Amino acid sequence: MRISYIFARLAAAALLLLPTAACSSAGALGNILGSVLGGGAGQSGQVTGYIQGVDTRRGQIGIQQSNGQTLVVAFDNQTQVLYNNQNYPVTSLENGDQVTMRIQQLQNGGYYTDIVQVDRSVSGPSTIQSGNVQLLEGTVRQVDQQNGLFLLDVSTGGRVTVQLTSQISRTDVNRFRSLRPGDYTRLYGVYLGNARVELRQFN
Repeated sequence: MRISYIFARLAAAALLLLPTAACSSAGALGNILGSVLGGGAGQSGQVTGYIQGVDTRRGQIGIQQSNGQTLVVAFDNQTQVLYNNQNYPVTSLENGDQVTMRIQQLQNGGYYTDIVQVDRSVSGPSTIQSGNVQLLEGTVRQVDQQNGLFLLDVSTGGRVTVQLTSQISRTDVNRFRSLRPGDYTRLYGVYLGNARVELRQFN
């Protein structure tokens, strides 16, 4: 479920032309949801499909339904992403994730989601999963590019060794390669014991 900022051609077209896409898809979404939303502002329903892109600058998510149509739905910092009974930021979504969104119709005719339930992660259960996944943040002290490790002085106290896994996304690999001592970073990880953390993804 790691975020990828390289969209498919269809998603790119939808998200690069978001102002137009949002307007044109509003009516289509209303038709698709039909009686679920009832056609009135404030009504809510659900949409299921596959993530086709996340535009954090505009606060919009592209979701492709089984009929091939891509819809553009707004989100904000109150939007929750739920996966295996864990909460994650919207930026943790990855293209291809199968999701169910709770949709609310807005006064301007657009649509907004406050909950995105990930039904199936495109990266499989070994990436972000239930368990002792924790959000860590702190200052990078040393980076071992060859062995895929870095030392992190955690803001809550103590120093941990963070290790990469083969399942992390290309985005996170590039993020790791750009790390330098003194950088402040945030990440999701699982403690393996002995002050060692397995990286799941950067935040």
